[in-house]
Amino acid sequence: MNRRTLLQQSSVIAATAAVSSVTRLRAADAAAKKVKVAVVALGRGMGHVQALLKIPGVEIKYLAEVDPKRLESGLKVVNGAQEVSCHGVKDFRTFLDDKELDAVFIATPNFWHTPAALLAMQAGKHVYVEKPGSQNPREAEMIVAAQKKYDRLVQMGNQRRTWMKDAIDALHGGAIGDVRYARGFYYNSRKSVATNEKAAPADLDFNLWQGPVPDDAAHDFKSFAHYDWHWFWHWGNGELGNNGIHYLDILRWGVKGEYPLRTTYNGGRYFFKDAQETPDTGNAVYDFGHAGIEWVQSSCHPRAAEKSLGECLFYGDNGMMGVSRDSWTIYDPKGVEISKGKASTSGTGDVSHMGNFIEAIRGDAKLNSPIEEGQKSTMLCHLGNIAYRTNTVVRCDPKTGKVIDNPAAEKLWGRPEYRSGWKVSI
Repeated sequence: MNRRTLLQQSSVIAATAAVSSVTRLRAADAAAKKVKVAVVALGRGMGHVQALLKIPGVEIKYLAEVDPKRLESGLKVVNGAQEVSCHGVKDFRTFLDDKELDAVFIATPNFWHTPAALLAMQAGKHVYVEKPGSQNPREAEMIVAAQKKYDRLVQMGNQRRTWMKDAIDALHGGAIGDVRYARGFYYNSRKSVATNEKAAPADLDFNLWQGPVPDDAAHDFKSFAHYDWHWFWHWGNGELGNNGIHYLDILRWGVKGEYPLRTTYNGGRYFFKDAQETPDTGNAVYDFGHAGIEWVQSSCHPRAAEKSLGECLFYGDNGMMGVSRDSWTIYDPKGVEISKGKASTSGTGDVSHMGNFIEAIRGDAKLNSPIEEGQKSTMLCHLGNIAYRTNTVVRCDPKTGKVIDNPAAEKLWGRPEYRSGWKVSI
């Protein structure tokens, strides 16, 4: 279905909030052009909405959501906060031909990230796409190639690139000497997928929810459409792609790594015997040659007795640095604290990272996480998952990230096929 046909049908699938009257832009806003945006998917997307409403000079023109109740709730929030009415649609493709629209914020499930970003870029829009930005290595290559071809600004939602910028500047400035190794940690107390989520509402458009991805006969995704898709390989990327990306991105940035020489993942599904396919516990380890990094995962046990020194720890010739969101602490080789630092950014919420994207659209800033850099970190997630699924050490070309001499890994490089009638291409 092309966009023109969709636009003609938009009156059928659009849902707009009722407002008492159509208000006009204030004179001050008319003089300074607003950046007009759309937000796609209103689970994580409501975080986008709340942040965008706090950024001056931004108008949320469209919301798109396949769950009618979520769409209704989102519209109430936006239309209660901004002066110009926001339009609600079920299918985000219906608004891509709007020439006034500057950017699309994509907060869909992972398997939609690259296909949706490609459509938006092809329509001439700038894109803010949630992490991980791709569901497999081939899509990681595609979204980067598309950004270059269509010359659009594309920022990935790995917010720590903004929050921790000052800490990494200090690290790279020699705070602990040459960095040899780094570790990141993620702890949670997730329950079994059998009890973690109720079935999605019956009026959710499941066909559009799944979009270009074929059905999986082994699983009924209607029981986990709003979140637990994360734990099934057909749709998600496990905890590595869900939360590991945040930490691996900072670790890789800190040790100045590009692509790893070797990747391993040792762990498993230990806490519950249920349908989940992805591991709940383990360690992903990466060797860059000059330095190494690892991500420690404990998704179903909070390990409360462990007192972490920070979300990310860096080990250098002259000591250790522990980094937590907007602050850091430096220790000497004997473990004695010698200094602390605080980020200059105002707060550690979405506003700062999304605000950087908006400023870049206006031409007043450079992106803190351009998609090419973001996908180098996402590739660590893909490689870790491939190592786990193939039970192999995954070796790569450190310049390209391409797998070397591993047929089992190569089979998992991309999705074998997309749903009939959908074309996912650059």
